[in-house]
Amino acid sequence: MKTPLVAVTMGDGAGVGPEVVVRALADPEVRSLCRPVVVGDLRRLRDAARITGVEVELRAVDGPEAAAFEPGTIEVIDLGLLPADLPYGELSAVAGDAAYHYVKVASELAVAGRVQAICTAPLNKEALHAGGHPYPGHTELLAELCGVDEVSMMLSTPTVKVIHVTTHIGLVDAIERIDDALVERTIRRGDATLRDAGLARPRLGVCGINPHAGENGLFGRGEEEEKIVPAVQRCRADGLDVQGPLPADTAFFLASRGDYDLIVAMYHDQGHGPVKVLGLEAGVNISVGLPVIRTSVDHGTAFDIAGTGRADAGSMIEALRQAAALAPSP
Repeated sequence: MKTPLVAVTMGDGAGVGPEVVVRALADPEVRSLCRPVVVGDLRRLRDAARITGVEVELRAVDGPEAAAFEPGTIEVIDLGLLPADLPYGELSAVAGDAAYHYVKVASELAVAGRVQAICTAPLNKEALHAGGHPYPGHTELLAELCGVDEVSMMLSTPTVKVIHVTTHIGLVDAIERIDDALVERTIRRGDATLRDAGLARPRLGVCGINPHAGENGLFGRGEEEEKIVPAVQRCRADGLDVQGPLPADTAFFLASRGDYDLIVAMYHDQGHGPVKVLGLEAGVNISVGLPVIRTSVDHGTAFDIAGTGRADAGSMIEALRQAAALAPSP
């Protein structure tokens, strides 16, 4: 059976993206799990191979269909947007603009069904803005390019997976924004993602908002009954294996021992805190709701060590593993 095709964006060329991409794609295990094609700058990637000492042939291709995926070879859709003398470790509008175009091409491949996943090396938000693309980050950029109105953040580790109903907003605003329709859509996105990855009937646990999931109305103002219970009931009526609302302080323990395949968290810290305790080193950020799975490294452009060959590719390798694991079969 063919492994998933993954578009790997090079990220900001002034950062560590080219180095971690080259190192990760030279890893035999990664190559056994997926068929990666880099969207980036061939000359910069060749320089990264020289800096890191990775012995690999970098070859330009027109698209994923033209890639041979031979051992010792990394194939690149070369956009050729970076000057040869672009310095490492310095903010660059040119690099920010190029990073945008790498993501744009990857999203076009995704929308056309030519790849099953996207894996992104880090871009620099300030450079992205300086290059004329004022997006908060990858998630919002990909959502617009793919024509998607709503995307969920999933954090995935070998121990536990979490999908968030809300993320980067204040707690008071999060509670106000949560409603039963949003909770239901998030549950269904999480369930569909795991089914696409081959899990026949995922087991989902849904956190409450208040301590002890409201304790039958003792805590809070009835948010669980109003915002969560109806969503869970509708999903269960359609055959989804979903339980909740659960007390958040026990839900992650239950997931870590194997009772649930996915936890639905109501707000940022409810999901992020336990994940960072249970599996920070292997944690991967996943955008759910795009036409394809998108995974990302959990670090930034690291301008302080860019161009030195010291960048660790562990997070990139894990992001590629997760992309391969969650992507549907081609």
